[in-house]
Amino acid sequence: MRILVAEDETIIRLDLKEMLARAGYDVCAEARDGEEAVALARSEQPDLAIMDVKMPKIDGIEAARRILDERPIPIVMLTAYGQDELVSRAVEAGVFGYLVKPFREQDLLPAIATARARHEELAAVREEAESLAEALAARKVIERAKGLLMEKEKISEQDAFARLRRASQSSGRPLKVIAEAVVATLGTEE
Repeated sequence: MRILVAEDETIIRLDLKEMLARAGYDVCAEARDGEEAVALARSEQPDLAIMDVKMPKIDGIEAARRILDERPIPIVMLTAYGQDELVSRAVEAGVFGYLVKPFREQDLLPAIATARARHEELAAVREEAESLAEALAARKVIERAKGLLMEKEKISEQDAFARLRRASQSSGRPLKVIAEAVVATLGTEE
């Protein structure tokens, strides 16, 4: 797994890099401020980012928000501050993990694993939601096409659906595409 490390304190950044290397991770990029983190996330396409909250130029939470707007990846925030307001901002930005400094390797590695797992769960939920939205859109257009066929041809709902299905099978096109064509053709005649 390729990891972006964004930390303005050199010693902490090097320490992080060493911990991650020992754990078998590849640190593909190191940033010293929030702007650099956003740019490196864009150019290096890491699988995960570990970012300090307090960094020059733009803070880690705003940098995380910008990274996630472009490409959703798991992000673990590091901070010397355990303030509720910062944690709330990080959660709102879409961050998947939060560690308070000083942290140890046995704190960091579970935070990475948890962030990855939560990110994968969210990606699966998003994919399912998109699939359901597409199915609903298809269902709506098919229902509309059936209604138009029933009205125009004076046939039953079952017969209208059978016509759509036969047209789909004979043309090798999805039922939704056939229904859209029927709606485009018959829907304009009203």
